[in-house]
Amino acid sequence: MKIFATLALAATASAFQSASKPSARSSVAVQESKADLEAMAKKLNPIVGFYDPLNLAEAEFWGTSNEATIGFLRHAEIKHGRVAMFAFVGYIVHANGIKFPWPMQMDGTPFPSETNPPALWDAISMDAKWQIFSVIAFLEFWSELSTPSNKHYMAGGKPGDFPDFVSGPEGIPHPVPFNYFDPFKLSKNRSAEAKERGLLVEINNGRLAMIGILGFLQEETLPGSVPALKGIVGSYDGEVMAPFSDNILGKPFGL
Repeated sequence: MKIFATLALAATASAFQSASKPSARSSVAVQESKADLEAMAKKLNPIVGFYDPLNLAEAEFWGTSNEATIGFLRHAEIKHGRVAMFAFVGYIVHANGIKFPWPMQMDGTPFPSETNPPALWDAISMDAKWQIFSVIAFLEFWSELSTPSNKHYMAGGKPGDFPDFVSGPEGIPHPVPFNYFDPFKLSKNRSAEAKERGLLVEINNGRLAMIGILGFLQEETLPGSVPALKGIVGSYDGEVMAPFSDNILGKPFGL
């Protein structure tokens, strides 16, 4: 969604850090089962517990194992939750007219003054949008790498983990100042229990953020559909699912 794409850029601001040594974060293989999901569900929400009406916890996507499929589903939820948290906070920031004071582009073009987030995205130039999507595409590519120091989440790696930015012949060909995961090393000395609790909190916050940002966009496109937000968010008559003002992919087909 366009608001998701816009605010995912915030996640890239601290996305670079050199890492000359292999990371030990994924040294232990993670092979979760349905029983592990059921136990985690009780910790996340003791009232709802394990809820899987589509029985995805027993699926085997693309001919892989059940453990690999669970790794894919866990990683997907964590990643989408993170994007939704950026989107939710970013929506509130933009809706309140908060923006950087310096020009947005080299030619001096300022950041749009629009306070309706989807309309604000429409006001951004195509060049800026392509830059945003290029950074997101790079991060997606990098997150799918499987290296000796970082196993893929479907091959025993830790769901939600992000490979370090390694400099050198086997990584990025130039030094980078920050890492995407824990750029300031705030969790380096945290206990295993604190890290586990932090992950549970992140998952719950991500789930709530996904509901929240979809609620904002639902009320924008269909005023009155979310009574709790009536009169709080504006209306938008554009296409919130279209990343560009023009249908670039559909143009060759006359769409």
